[in-house]
Amino acid sequence: MGFRPLALPRMDWWIVGLTLVLSGLGILNLYSATATVGSGGSYPVYLKQAVFLFIGLCLAGLSIALDYRRWIDYAYLLFGLCMALLLFVLLFGKAVSGAQRWVSFGPVTFQPSEASKLAALLIIARYVQRNPSMTGMYGLRELFKPLAMVSALAVLIALEPDLGSAVMVLLICFSTLLFAGLRLRSILKLVLVALVALPLLWQALEPYQKERLLTYIDPQRDPLGTGYHVTQSKIAIGSGGFTGKGFRKGTQSQLHFLPEHHTDFAFSVWAEEWGFLGSMVLLGLFFLLLAYGLHVASRAGDSEGRVLAFGVVSYFFWPVVVNVGMTLGLMPVVGVALPFISYGGSSLVTSLIAVGVLINIHMRRFLF
Repeated sequence: MGFRPLALPRMDWWIVGLTLVLSGLGILNLYSATATVGSGGSYPVYLKQAVFLFIGLCLAGLSIALDYRRWIDYAYLLFGLCMALLLFVLLFGKAVSGAQRWVSFGPVTFQPSEASKLAALLIIARYVQRNPSMTGMYGLRELFKPLAMVSALAVLIALEPDLGSAVMVLLICFSTLLFAGLRLRSILKLVLVALVALPLLWQALEPYQKERLLTYIDPQRDPLGTGYHVTQSKIAIGSGGFTGKGFRKGTQSQLHFLPEHHTDFAFSVWAEEWGFLGSMVLLGLFFLLLAYGLHVASRAGDSEGRVLAFGVVSYFFWPVVVNVGMTLGLMPVVGVALPFISYGGSSLVTSLIAVGVLINIHMRRFLF
């Protein structure tokens, strides 16, 4: 069950095509937003993103070549590696804008929190593989081990602090557990625990995180401070109208009124330049990718494959919902990147590996 030659006709070319189109549109969007701006060096960010795309495609090929059941076998090893890297980040990580989220090895800098999302999914898939439920449903007592491991990852990520990635880990894994078969009573217990823990979680937040949440509730609380990002994002999206202002003609991004226009608010740049119509096309591409992912999950050859495929769908669904909601002011600003579109090597490479896992599951069903 290791490396096996697979016929290319069994490749899901729709997923490959959608991934390449989204990645290409992301680089195009970054070119428009930052063609004359470097990112801590002499090269503009769109060229760096192109390099990350090449690296990610190579690693995606590796994730396709190795049987996904073998990846599941390595789940504990990958979990331990992610835990070690997250602890290393807290002790020796590179700090940027008050957050210590990056690990640097020479010229290579990456965020272990991105890989932790995939490690968490593999932990859940491994549990389902080794502990099949006779009734098809799991209780909290049965899921204590994977829940504890996922929670450990989320806590370490939150301590960086990176609230957005920590929330993503929990949302992705909770969705996957629901799909795997979480009893209704267990769901209610988890919701109750979350409600009881809210006051403690509030006290544990950094001051700037509290301000972001308060500004979400009252957008006019600090319009020139914590509310500035969302205000400018709404102006950019609204000014795009139905068809947009045109490529490289968005005033909010080109004149640098829109902060973080190449990372958290990359969607705002796209919406300003391509309007409502272009935004619907972009979201439609994401919808198709998610739909094909669900198709793969429904036709997987075993339970762990189905759970892992659905987990990959959740891996893309939640960041898209949260990021787009964030740019529209419908959700608090928590620093979640839009897959394939926002600048970030760790995010792009990990997303491509996740797509590779999805294709892997699709191709291996022919071998059962």
